[in-house]
Amino acid sequence: MTKLTTTKRAALAVAAIALATAALLSRGAAEATRVTMYKNPGCECCTRWAAHLEEHGFTVEVDQSRPLSEVSAQHGVTSQVASCHVALVGGYVVVGHVPAAEVRNLLEERPNVAGISVPGMPPGSPGMEVRGVPSARYDVVAFDGRGGIFKWATY
Repeated sequence: MTKLTTTKRAALAVAAIALATAALLSRGAAEATRVTMYKNPGCECCTRWAAHLEEHGFTVEVDQSRPLSEVSAQHGVTSQVASCHVALVGGYVVVGHVPAAEVRNLLEERPNVAGISVPGMPPGSPGMEVRGVPSARYDVVAFDGRGGIFKWATY
């Protein structure tokens, strides 16, 4: 039987802590990429937006069982930031055809907002691409759930 020196025991302890920390961070990252999207049945652009998120590493669960108006009201989504679907991810609300990159930025920056939105359904936003139709310039806005809105990004 080999006797471990104090230095080797310390090195093993550090390695064990590093592995445990990596496992926790990995689990937290996986949980943060889970998205629950509420949409009306038959809305294909919402389905395409979910596919866009999945292409960028998110896992999307679709729920069509609740009226969108009920979900919106519950999460502070006003008519100013409304769109055709509402998603929940990492403690935030994501409304409409928000690019996956902005969802990632939201989860990394963790601002003190209720969520972000692409109000309406602008052509060219993720899920709203149509061959032969030029993309519109659009804003991603952040909202506080009490009526406060500010520009988050422009595309």
